[in-house]
Amino acid sequence: MALKTLLNYSPSFNPKKRISKQIKLIIFHYTGMKNESAAVNRLTDIQSEVSCHYLIKNNGEIVKMVPDLYVAWHAGKSSWRNFKSLNQNSIGIEIINPGHEFGYKKFSKKQVTSLLKLSKFLIDKYKISHKGILGHSDIAPERKKDPGEKFPWEYLSKNKIGLWHTLKKQELVKNRNFRTNQIEKKIFLNNLFKIGYSKKIPKDLNKDRYLKDIIRAFQRRFRQELIDGKIDRECLLISKNLLKRYN
Repeated sequence: MALKTLLNYSPSFNPKKRISKQIKLIIFHYTGMKNESAAVNRLTDIQSEVSCHYLIKNNGEIVKMVPDLYVAWHAGKSSWRNFKSLNQNSIGIEIINPGHEFGYKKFSKKQVTSLLKLSKFLIDKYKISHKGILGHSDIAPERKKDPGEKFPWEYLSKNKIGLWHTLKKQELVKNRNFRTNQIEKKIFLNNLFKIGYSKKIPKDLNKDRYLKDIIRAFQRRFRQELIDGKIDRECLLISKNLLKRYN
């Protein structure tokens, strides 16, 4: 399947090529800039030292910024499962969206359609597992919120991109805000670590703050209606269900 892309290369990438077998992950981002031109300028500015492999514009156009076999600078300090500094093993896709700082909004239908097309193309080309489809906040929860709670994770999963739980909405809603005890909280956090969220607490953060960050990251991904950093029964049920799919 041919993929139609525009070209606007970024100077921010590692000059040494990697082999295609190293590509194991796709990381979704939002640009988090006031407008599209500001995002494009930043991604192509050598001083900014950030880039991505693909950018999806407001109108759904896909822009190739760094060829797949070069390491783009999109993930930063990051970890997931056995992967550290995920730039080495991932393809980064940025989607134009002002983000939480500048008036976060829903991704457009054209953007989502292009994202589906691009993701399926990359999954097929590099044999990427559904477990390897991640958001920036999954791999750097203490630093990032993107692609955020308006990102269509459930819809993508229905189209064979990434994983989602199999629980019914009715069952989940009745367990929302239902308090958990200390043992259940511990089970939930261990489930998150088994799914892939990093156990390692960054040096500049205390344990409680970091745990809240990974709970929020989990909620932005899998329980998008309420991001409060609290472990309720709904979150626990989702984590147990997901664990069966991630293992």
